Amino acid sequence: MKEEKKALRKLIAQRKAQYSLAQCEALSAVLIEQLERHPRFVESHIVLLYYSLPDEVYTHELVKRWYQEKTILLPVVKEDELELRYYTGEEDLRIGSYGIKEPIGRLFTDYRKIELAVVPGVSFDKDGNRLGRGKGYYDRLLPKLSSYNIGICYAFQMSDNIPCETFDRKMDAILTDEGWIRNEDKISGR
Repeated sequence: MKEEKKALRKLIAQRKAQYSLAQCEALSAVLIEQLERHPRFVESHIVLLYYSLPDEVYTHELVKRWYQEKTILLPVVKEDELELRYYTGEEDLRIGSYGIKEPIGRLFTDYRKIELAVVPGVSFDKDGNRLGRGKGYYDRLLPKLSSYNIGICYAFQMSDNIPCETFDRKMDAILTDEGWIRNEDKISGR
């Protein structure tokens, strides 16, 4: 399974290489606009987002646009775990692990209060399975949450089948620049 995941990461990287930064930013804008209209996003007060790397769906403007209306939390890499901190503005971001801008604000520990988590991934499949970068950070964080989880990625990052383990947590919804791939609200009538 490890080799299969490694090969899939390589394939997705090759697909990404075919898109310019400007193209990815345009696709991101379409995707983020859809996310902002989703009832779960609209209704949530405490939202876990991420501050994107150059090869991820661009979230910087989303974070900046909403942090004064919602409690926005961002992950911070601490050894083998992700801790969550309040986003309080760009001036309170520092370059952390892997070159990711991370907040230095207050620590957030009441994971049950997070209503929505927007989760990046290298790839997702239509069943809600997620392939990360291989470090297991979100694999360790997601079981602690009781939030509605939306995986976001570009349409070219979707895969037919993500190899998964028993401990992997499926996303409740998957959103790409081409629309909703999976949406448990529609499936279950929530």
